[in-house]
Amino acid sequence: MGKVIWAALIGVALVIGGAYVVLTSQGSSADDRLQSGDSVSDTTQDSSNSESSNSPADQQSQETDKPGDSAASSDGGSSSEGTEKTDSNSDASAGSTDNGQAANGQSSGSIVTVSDPNDIGVLVNKTHRLPEGYAPDDLVYPDVAFIFDDKVDKRKMRREAADALKELFDAADKDGIELAGVSGYRSESRQKTLFDNYVKRDGEEAAVRYSARPGFSEHQTGLAMDVSGKDGKCAAEDCFAGTDEANWLADHAQEYGFIIRYPEDKESVTGYKYEAWHLRYVGVDLAELIHAGGLTLEEYSAQHETS
Repeated sequence: MGKVIWAALIGVALVIGGAYVVLTSQGSSADDRLQSGDSVSDTTQDSSNSESSNSPADQQSQETDKPGDSAASSDGGSSSEGTEKTDSNSDASAGSTDNGQAANGQSSGSIVTVSDPNDIGVLVNKTHRLPEGYAPDDLVYPDVAFIFDDKVDKRKMRREAADALKELFDAADKDGIELAGVSGYRSESRQKTLFDNYVKRDGEEAAVRYSARPGFSEHQTGLAMDVSGKDGKCAAEDCFAGTDEANWLADHAQEYGFIIRYPEDKESVTGYKYEAWHLRYVGVDLAELIHAGGLTLEEYSAQHETS
């Protein structure tokens, strides 16, 4: 009888001990799952923070002078600035050869640094650059209307070109054509900012068709001016072509020493698409010759170089 009682007591003890082990094991698993869940939650939160740092709101807004751009902004703070050319070394072969000022410049590979940047007829394009940091010393404000009010650098031209621009505007006005300036002089550092923004927005292949690399822009010479109608409609945009203002300029600009620097169907020569608004001052004699021959500055320079 005593043996039976002891056996029963031992059995009860074994049952109680087993239940304790089971309960302890279940509690441990629950804690592990909770910790795992916390870890996943923390990871998700970190991922969310990382994504938010790349949101569009955090991306830098871009300033542009590109024709046709709805968000065009200005040199030195005013709006609706015209296109500049910023030629790229990688694009140096696009439509240009070493000609014009090449014989008098310093060559580095396919790039020529012009020797006389103050020459009124200087050739500046994808293969002919200005000396580093060049700035004309005779910049003035032309006495003509602009599409903005601020008196900033992009109003400026070299004195001779500024005087000629006023004569051109006055002549147009007599013919019932009201013109306004859009963008003139632009420094090398300003050009770099603009070109870099264009590349970010449109890609380099597209940007080099309408904008120049720093040091390769005609606007830096102080001899170029983008022009529009007085109301600023289609300023430095493709839709300016074919307007009364554009047609008048095409017919009469050379009489005042200006050429349409990037003519229609000449992109393979100039490296830039057609810009009816981009005037370049070269002096009356040279402008008349270029216009009469249906030439670009590149073509005239090449002929002159070999003549």
